[in-house]
Amino acid sequence: MALSAKAVPQTIPRIAPREDLNIFRISQIQFDIAAEHLKLDAGLRQVLRTPKRVMEVSVPTKMDNGQVKVFSGYRVQHNIARGPAKGGVRYHPGVTLDEVKALAMWMTWKTAAVNIPFGGAKGGIICDPKRMSKSELERMTRRYTSEILPIIGPARDIPAPDVYTDSQTMAWMMDTYSMVVGYSSLGSVTGKPVSLGGSEGRNEATARGCLFVTEEACKVKKLNFRGATVAIQGFGNAGSIAARLFTEKKAKVIAISDSRGGVYNTRGIDPYKAARYKERSGTVVGMAGTSRISNDDLLTMKCDILIPAALENVITLNNADQIKAKIIAEAANGPTTPHADEALAKRGVMVLPDILANSGGVTTSYFEWVQDLQNFFWTETEVNAKLETVMKRAFHEVHENSRKHHVHMRTAAYILAVGRVADATIVRGLFP
Repeated sequence: MALSAKAVPQTIPRIAPREDLNIFRISQIQFDIAAEHLKLDAGLRQVLRTPKRVMEVSVPTKMDNGQVKVFSGYRVQHNIARGPAKGGVRYHPGVTLDEVKALAMWMTWKTAAVNIPFGGAKGGIICDPKRMSKSELERMTRRYTSEILPIIGPARDIPAPDVYTDSQTMAWMMDTYSMVVGYSSLGSVTGKPVSLGGSEGRNEATARGCLFVTEEACKVKKLNFRGATVAIQGFGNAGSIAARLFTEKKAKVIAISDSRGGVYNTRGIDPYKAARYKERSGTVVGMAGTSRISNDDLLTMKCDILIPAALENVITLNNADQIKAKIIAEAANGPTTPHADEALAKRGVMVLPDILANSGGVTTSYFEWVQDLQNFFWTETEVNAKLETVMKRAFHEVHENSRKHHVHMRTAAYILAVGRVADATIVRGLFP
């Protein structure tokens, strides 16, 4: 197998008329489109589109009633050509191996798009954390960590929070790893509490990075950010913080939603009141001074900026023609399908792809890892300033690629990211 950039005739795979919503196949289609633009060698394409390592583990956990329940867990390392693997761990009843493989692949491109020295990984456990006690979650987390411990570590693979995991989860993972190796290893995970070597600014980083690239996109689109109307699907960590940060910069959040539905008010929604209401009631639905809206209708309502901040495949061929936003900033992973990308591009909607728009989280995770390894910590002001530099530079590199190759922003981001990983792979060569 030759690892060279020599062109080999290969066509972009045809997308079936009915959309394939399997996100691993979607991730491979997105890669293949970029590989075609880069004219990568067939052998190199095969290396880059295949996960390096896939681990499936059973996670026996003692429940509070004394019974043992066995959960299924995964850790996938897609590529480590540019550095240690990096990626979150999600707890969700809908976790699948294909999902974890796709998310690991996206992490490879995400770290390359912002040019930080990591590869891509992802992990997950099939469980319903909403139905588990804190002590059950701790025991499950510690057992999962011990099962994947042979392939993780600060120089190998650094886990982080994801869907339904948080800084507490990372504290348990870091402690479990440290107990096994015999010393405190702050750099073994990121997204930790600040008291355990976490970084200032990490909690807001995904939303703040999304803000930085959206501000730059508004300049390109000649859209005044101040007063721009914003709709946010998903009022979890990224979505709720984005609502606050965008409001602080004088944009106007007019709609928000969660898994139970959404609300809107064309005069604007106070993100602080919304967060307090959701904390009390468990949902934003029913918030005083708002009208109810469905998640589907939120996506197609009239607004300047749409932020999908929930799960995958919410913008598809079925609703892409109804999207009225001028800019879509993907705070979630994989919210837009390849068919929808093409439909939106034809209508002049600028999509800020997930591997760019939500990479503020992994960028600040990189900052946390660096601080842990050096045992030298930065202020929140320093962290945010470094994040702004990285995100704005990445936006302009992707936008320049878009103009150079006459492609939409997602393909431009993939050309940039895949090119960087391909170059590293070619230079390293094959062992043995």
